[in-house]
Amino acid sequence: MNPIKMKKTIFIATTFLLASPFTFAGKMTMPTDAPASYEAECASCHMAYPPALLSQQSWKNVMSGLSKHFGTDASVDPKTQTELTNWLVKNATTRQKYSETAPENRITKTSWFIRKHDEVRPEVWKRASIKSPANCGACHSDAANGIFSEKNIKIPAK
Repeated sequence: MNPIKMKKTIFIATTFLLASPFTFAGKMTMPTDAPASYEAECASCHMAYPPALLSQQSWKNVMSGLSKHFGTDASVDPKTQTELTNWLVKNATTRQKYSETAPENRITKTSWFIRKHDEVRPEVWKRASIKSPANCGACHSDAANGIFSEKNIKIPAK
């Protein structure tokens, strides 16, 4: 390979490698094979979280405790529970950075979430338009599309 071609190849490869972590950190799109039951059951009460926000074990834990789902009975029929669990586990994160088992099965209790939001003061989470750290869409305008880029953050004043 001639030196110019080699430099160009190295440049392209380096650019791709450097850009990839930032792209992933900002974008966790919803898999295209999401079952209709995910939107119907899960997103009827809260944002339909992209499965890549939690590990396989965390999703298994969440789905095995639906009768006491963060203070609510979110039970579904066994067929739906199996369908959702299988889909969530299949699409759970495989990246080590996000693969810890979430404390209390909460995305907001994971070390990566805490690290990414460490500059948010506790009183900000209590604002009427935010209510809790689990309300991603309050500050991330494209959260519903799985985009959590820092470029698109707007923290409500109230």
